[in-house]
Amino acid sequence: MSELNISQQTLGIIYISLCIFLWSLLGIFVKFAGSSLDHYQYMFYSSIVSFLSLLVVAIFNKKAKEILSYSKKVLIFLLFLGFLDFAFYLLLYFGYHNAPSLEVLVIQYTWPIFIVILSLIILKEEFTKRKFFAVLLGFVGVALVITKGDISSFSLNSIDVLLVVMLSAFCFALFSVLSKKVKVNSVNAVMIYFLGATIYSFISMQSFSSFIIPTPKDWIAILVNGVLINGISYVFWVKGLQIFDASKVAPFTFIIPILSAFFLILVFDEPILIVYFVGLAFVVMAGLVNSIKVKKARN
Repeated sequence: MSELNISQQTLGIIYISLCIFLWSLLGIFVKFAGSSLDHYQYMFYSSIVSFLSLLVVAIFNKKAKEILSYSKKVLIFLLFLGFLDFAFYLLLYFGYHNAPSLEVLVIQYTWPIFIVILSLIILKEEFTKRKFFAVLLGFVGVALVITKGDISSFSLNSIDVLLVVMLSAFCFALFSVLSKKVKVNSVNAVMIYFLGATIYSFISMQSFSSFIIPTPKDWIAILVNGVLINGISYVFWVKGLQIFDASKVAPFTFIIPILSAFFLILVFDEPILIVYFVGLAFVVMAGLVNSIKVKKARN
């Protein structure tokens, strides 16, 4: 029985690590794209690609037929989760278009904090001082990297827009917490999320933008984003949440923006600052604080 637990824990760590790695690549492909698409159009095409890629995986695994056996209640719940994920990106993109990126990034990464709070309320998970301290350390690490150690560079001039960004962070945290209640095949679940996102993004595109055909350069970014960054990565995320407490996973997500910074330095030759390493140290400490708690609980 203990071997099974170790195996499951290792598998969970692999899932979360792969998800964190893929999500940290988003910044690179956004800069590479130089896309002629607006965010409504980009979301629509990325959602379609994500849905189709996961449909292929489901068919290959011979799991797609299971969807026909799902109750209406389950399908409605999955489509609701898809709406939460769609809302996260829609509101986040709104923030980037209407407020300084520095401020949006900081507010965006309040979602792991919301995960801890929502896990306490919805999932009745244990809330400890260690979890609170871990999230606090992680947030300090992110803040150091984003502000480059100069706290005075951060202001709250666009408070109304930032509240919208905070709502986007809340949407993704709620999506993550409620995903733990999903008991169906994870590939099928994520495929339905993106089916819903495709429908919602099509409606928003038709309402606030227009339909255009992407250029070949656009398609490269769309395929990478749709298949890997916003497609397969969600399978890893949901599988990881089914193994670990959502609040236990939350502090490790703070490594995403720090990894993104390192990748941007590597690819685009951006300046290396000592504060990046200080921030990474805080994130590692956040992960260790939570890990130590789990080890003690098993002794």
